[in-house]
Amino acid sequence: MPFHGLSLPAGRVKRYHANMIRITETILLPEGELGERFIRSSGPGGQNVNKVATAVQLRFDVRHSPSLPDAVRERLVRLAGRRMTGEGVLIIEARRFRTRERNREDARERLAGLIRKAAEPARFRRETRPTRISRERRLEFKHQRSRVKQSRKKVPSSEA
Repeated sequence: MPFHGLSLPAGRVKRYHANMIRITETILLPEGELGERFIRSSGPGGQNVNKVATAVQLRFDVRHSPSLPDAVRERLVRLAGRRMTGEGVLIIEARRFRTRERNREDARERLAGLIRKAAEPARFRRETRPTRISRERRLEFKHQRSRVKQSRKKVPSSEA
């Protein structure tokens, strides 16, 4: 499913940008990399739900997409979690709305949001030492828990 430029009769190559989804300033996603399947939806729609496939299942091959930088790809795989298949395909299901068009837009917006989040670099965490007060608070909490657990123990009976 990779996206390639179209060749013109004169041998020149023309880049086709008409059907691109802008994710960030640097990341453009060709629509050819997205796969859509319409399925029957539960939820609002009345009897229409049983007849018309309005829910959309959007598929995006993250592992083989030439549009994503490697760092974004790795973070996207981590962010996607269970929505990612074993082959590296991200599946987003949208069924909130009654029409195909709105569900389609919703799925694409959610995909773009996920990629935008993955495009943000991970923030560096500077290690800090716990404050004296927080250490004391922790120890006090441990003492309280200890007393609670001590009070639950059986008291030995003095039958002699």
